[in-house]
Amino acid sequence: MSMERTKQRDAIGASDPIIRMNDASVTYDDGGSYVLDGVSLEIERGEILGIVGESGSGKSMLASAMLDAVPNPGLLSGEIVHRSSDGTETDILELAQSELRSMRWEEISMVFQGAMSSFNPTMKIRGHFVETLDAHDADRAAGMERARELLSDLYLDPDRVLDSYPHELSGGMTQRALIALSLVLDPDLLVMDEPTAALDLLMQRSILQLLGGLREKYDLTMVFITHDLPLVAALADRLAVMYAFKLVEIADTREMIEDAGHPYTRALLNSTPNLDAPLEEMRPIDGKSPAPINLPSGCAYHPRCPLATEQCREEVPGYHEVTAGHGAACFHWEEAIEEIPLNYTDSLGDTAATGGGAADEQ
Repeated sequence: MSMERTKQRDAIGASDPIIRMNDASVTYDDGGSYVLDGVSLEIERGEILGIVGESGSGKSMLASAMLDAVPNPGLLSGEIVHRSSDGTETDILELAQSELRSMRWEEISMVFQGAMSSFNPTMKIRGHFVETLDAHDADRAAGMERARELLSDLYLDPDRVLDSYPHELSGGMTQRALIALSLVLDPDLLVMDEPTAALDLLMQRSILQLLGGLREKYDLTMVFITHDLPLVAALADRLAVMYAFKLVEIADTREMIEDAGHPYTRALLNSTPNLDAPLEEMRPIDGKSPAPINLPSGCAYHPRCPLATEQCREEVPGYHEVTAGHGAACFHWEEAIEEIPLNYTDSLGDTAATGGGAADEQ
């Protein structure tokens, strides 16, 4: 492992990691195009990690890599280790297909974008639960009892939902039913890829509140992937920021909001709609994120960065420690904190911590 990767790993180390990724990369075109580039990341057991970035930054590919579910002909390399509660470590990339299928629902489960497309429209919701339980040789009676409890936890009427077809439920109800389905086998880790993207703001907030409650009740570890930094900030313990298929910054949520070190992270915060800031202070990020086949030399963010120097254009920045547990891949993180003031008003509350409150219509 390179010195840069070692610094990145050390900055994001966890005391009890449930997932450990070392130098994980995904390439296409016989290695010519990177859609995930050397990501090292440890996910702490029991935490909620928010992964944020613009569309096309590699967030969804990172989620797929965690489950060794990269679409062909993508090539996944590096090391991805799952650590069970008893300390047993399993290299996910070394598993046979049958072992991988079991792990994906029993140990690590995923909620994909677009709940409606995740359900068979010709099958009632009950059938999806039964099919999942049977496929993993789980006890059907006990599993359906857990399903009913999960649906109730998500403020849904179990009888109504289980006896409905997907199209008979609202978007928010369908998304919550999918979350319940993903948890029916009691996995250790739940990975959610833009799970609220198609929902209105009120429903998004309600689901985050409910996820906070599920985390406490079932001792879950969660990875929440989104382009909406303020949305996940109310839920996550830590935030990781991706740009151009790399992890560019990671820190505790409060520190990221108050003291982000990477110019891109600060630009993300300043582009966030904010009722407390004047309209003229809103700062859209100039330019656009690069495509895999046209990555800039040096730091990939340099064409959009107001602090870019010749060094940025020529060299890939290493991972610099801003504070303990807070790392940023930027040569000029100290200048960024001084020269790019934040207009984002911190509105973090404890609404997601308790899981209180009902969601939309039953």
